[in-house]
Amino acid sequence: MKLPRWPRRVFAQLLLSQTVVTVGVTTVTAGLFLAPVSSELDHDAMQRALSIAQATATDETIARAAAARDVVTAQRNAEQIRLATGASFVVVTDLDGIRLSHTDPGRIGHRVSTDPEPALSGRSVTAIQQGTLGRTARGKVPLRMADGRIVGEVSVGISDDSIRRRLLKMLTGILLCAGAGLAAGTVATLALARRLKRRTHNIALADISALLVEREAMLHGIREGMVALDERGRIRLANDEAVRLLGLPEDCTGRPIAEVLPPGRLTDVLTGRITGTDLPAVRDDRVLVVNRMATASAGPEGGAVVTLRDRTELESLVRELDTTRSLTEALRAQDHEHANRMHTLLGLLELGRHEQAVAFISEQSGSHAVVAAKIAEQVQDPHVAALLAGKTAVAGERGVRLVLAPAAHLPDAVVDARALVTVLGNLVDNAVDALAPAGGGQVEVTLAAAGSTLLLQVADSGPGVPEELREQVFEDGWTSKEAPAHRPRGLGLAMVRRLVERTGGRIVLDSGPLGGARFTVELPEALLTTQLVEA
Repeated sequence: MKLPRWPRRVFAQLLLSQTVVTVGVTTVTAGLFLAPVSSELDHDAMQRALSIAQATATDETIARAAAARDVVTAQRNAEQIRLATGASFVVVTDLDGIRLSHTDPGRIGHRVSTDPEPALSGRSVTAIQQGTLGRTARGKVPLRMADGRIVGEVSVGISDDSIRRRLLKMLTGILLCAGAGLAAGTVATLALARRLKRRTHNIALADISALLVEREAMLHGIREGMVALDERGRIRLANDEAVRLLGLPEDCTGRPIAEVLPPGRLTDVLTGRITGTDLPAVRDDRVLVVNRMATASAGPEGGAVVTLRDRTELESLVRELDTTRSLTEALRAQDHEHANRMHTLLGLLELGRHEQAVAFISEQSGSHAVVAAKIAEQVQDPHVAALLAGKTAVAGERGVRLVLAPAAHLPDAVVDARALVTVLGNLVDNAVDALAPAGGGQVEVTLAAAGSTLLLQVADSGPGVPEELREQVFEDGWTSKEAPAHRPRGLGLAMVRRLVERTGGRIVLDSGPLGGARFTVELPEALLTTQLVEA
């Protein structure tokens, strides 16, 4: 025989199990209710029988008939009481327990079937007993004369059939109530099962467990950050990569995203105040690309899933690519310029003007060397010097003059040359980009050391930045330039500001001496002290 298979779907399991539980609870409840009801009905029947017996015992005519063993009087009065009260029997006995009355006249004159001694000794007795008329609830009391002398007993019985009829009448109501409760429970279970079916998309219970295990493995294994938010903007789930990228605390689950992240563009993107796809944002020194998608079941104002991609290394590579491209363009221009110079030199030689040819060669070969030598003299750190030399060549090819201030000086004592190159390179690039479209201009770089503090200024002769926008330019994603296809704009100054502030420094934007924008950066503890350098 093939046993029925337990259903696999969640809603079916819930419906079946809840139905079984509801039926079981209803049955047990009805049984537990009926047990005391039956006992209470027996008790009521015994008390009723006792009351009838006590009322019968107060009849002096019956007491005198018992004393005189007057069967006719005792039978007549007892039957009258039985018919009036609806009792099953009213039996009067003498002191020997011989019946003087009975429902069945043929049993008169015989001794009662149960022990009459307790009642004949003066005690009232109640019991459920089996007698000649079947199972009955009985009440027995002594029968006394007016002087208190016991002359017999009165025994009254209430048939078990009448008790059962009362129980059956109550049972009908109980079963109706139980049926109503069962129906209500079944309907509620069905509604809950249908709702669960919609919420679980009718998947099997085993599949839920497998999906949970797979989800945990996937979320914590992928190299992309993922944050799930509820309808109130609280974090429901954040995988390991999201915790690392956002710097979230360990107890971030259940807390609003605006509580665990500082105000700014990143928080606005995560909370949905800024919308779009592949939105760039900065967290500390990391460049992130953020996408936020509202969950389908929650509606436009409901929860959301946010994905985060780390573009820091890619952004560095893109910047290096841009620099390489600029250098390539500069080399291409220099190649054309070199060809023009060679043609000029060839013409001078063909014309026989050898002295002018020698002077022309000396002048051309020394101009670039002089610029590089001057930069190396003022900037002793090789990384920063190389950066300025390269930026000078690129700026020159774009028609922009990049110069060092006469008083600029940087000793070879930079603690973190990489950070300084990032800050200086971004500021110089922005200044050159602001001047190049206009076809000329000047960028001036100033470097100064004050103990372990480095002061850096980059000023240009461009249009400058309006005063009302001088704070906004440091926000993630803000730019006045057209974004290229390969990467978003508006991240450089945001990264510079975070990098400077993370090291305890500050950056200020104002109007410079050249008429354009001037960025002033103060970096404490950026240089080794003189004593350490000498040592």
